[in-house]
Amino acid sequence: MYQGKTLSLKKIENDFAELNFDNQSGSVNKFNQQTLAELREAVDLLKASDHIQGVLLTSSKSVFVVGADITEFKQMFASSKEVFIQASQIVNGLFSEIEDLPFPSVAAINGFALGGGFEICMACDYRVISSKAAVGLPETNLGILPGWGGSVRLPRLAGMFAGIHWIASGEQQKPQMALSAGAVDAVVEPEELRAESLKMLAELADGSRDYQARRVQKTSPIELSEEELKATAENFSAAIVGKVGNYFPAPLKAVELITSAATLGRDEAIKLENEAFYEMSRTPQARALVGLFLSDQYIVKLAKNRSRALADKFIPVKTPSVIGAGIMGGGIAYQNAIRGLPVVMKDINQDALDLGIKEASKLLGKRVSRGKLSEDKAAQILGAITPTLDDKALAQCDMVVEAVVELETVKKQVLPAVESLVADSAFITSNTSTISINRLAESLQRPENFCGMHFFNPVHAMPLVEIIRGEKTSDETIAAVSAYALALGKKAYCG
Repeated sequence: MYQGKTLSLKKIENDFAELNFDNQSGSVNKFNQQTLAELREAVDLLKASDHIQGVLLTSSKSVFVVGADITEFKQMFASSKEVFIQASQIVNGLFSEIEDLPFPSVAAINGFALGGGFEICMACDYRVISSKAAVGLPETNLGILPGWGGSVRLPRLAGMFAGIHWIASGEQQKPQMALSAGAVDAVVEPEELRAESLKMLAELADGSRDYQARRVQKTSPIELSEEELKATAENFSAAIVGKVGNYFPAPLKAVELITSAATLGRDEAIKLENEAFYEMSRTPQARALVGLFLSDQYIVKLAKNRSRALADKFIPVKTPSVIGAGIMGGGIAYQNAIRGLPVVMKDINQDALDLGIKEASKLLGKRVSRGKLSEDKAAQILGAITPTLDDKALAQCDMVVEAVVELETVKKQVLPAVESLVADSAFITSNTSTISINRLAESLQRPENFCGMHFFNPVHAMPLVEIIRGEKTSDETIAAVSAYALALGKKAYCG
């Protein structure tokens, strides 16, 4: 029926149509202008067909749709209010047309469906999700709000509490949580996703399931009294202010929007969303957060390109070490251990070692208290850190992160001493942000194996690691240290 560069539409069994997202120019599906234009053509074909009994939305990527193309936000932010809201209304109209098709629709969610990706799923009558997938509306993390009906449909599907919590927090939701809330209708194993989604679509088409009742639910006001809505809004607003203060307006605006829109039908509620979406896009917080996101993506792309360019020179790290314990050293050791890398933590002071282990233990304890780790697993991870006063423990280490006090004289004593203990092939880095890597390299016999590796504090929470090349640093070193940073779950910025 239709074949585009980002999606296709074809007839399948039982007079059903399959709308398949498959971006041919990238590794993920996202809603950029081209995808939205092709979706417009596909929906027009669906509306014009006399023989379609139902439509199945699928993805050929490992994700469903990750959301809007944030690289296009700069143009959106620069537009006038009239142009901005008109663009939002065009997409909202398109999603509402999918919701209003004269036959049922089912979304088969095989991977991440975030932002606009989840909003189009909610426009469908039913949703079947893989047990390995996740959904969410993360827009408040960028200082903005859902702009394509998410703040309208989610509270009507999952209830006011889940609707406000999911949107205000921006958190991703696992399949069982989404099922419990009513945001999806079935959770299945990945290999069963297509068959179960088609089965559900057949039940909708033959009347076994009443999709018209679901449409009434999604397009009607929410059945709560004014007092209930007010109390819900006040409770959430107080909790948000208590957690982040008034510095980030998007979560508070989400509460206000959802509460105000709850008493309206779908189309009027979406108009409120358009206005709130525009208002948040004008805030300095949104512009700063989107700018940081785009910078972060650019850094990741650079790191991946560098890794590919140096793939033939890559040497994987197996036995890392941290020189200098304390809070910073303990944080770096923790990051190694939590990512499955056994690590040596070396210091000349037992108190510093104890403090480093205490820091790692504290971080693991927080994960246990939040239910992310069992106590046994936390103990196992802590056991992957070897605190030591013995220089000989460094002999087998192939990656060294020096994290001693930020004094050039001290580092120039520690670095050559470490170099004499490790193999000639080992890589040595210095966790510094202020001291010249070239000057530190002067103290070494193998400066080609040395570079800066600056961890931001607190190590476990900050996503970036700055890789600093010296004049004599080799490509092999940059490749190995960048790959090591990625193995730690960090994004390497090569300065």
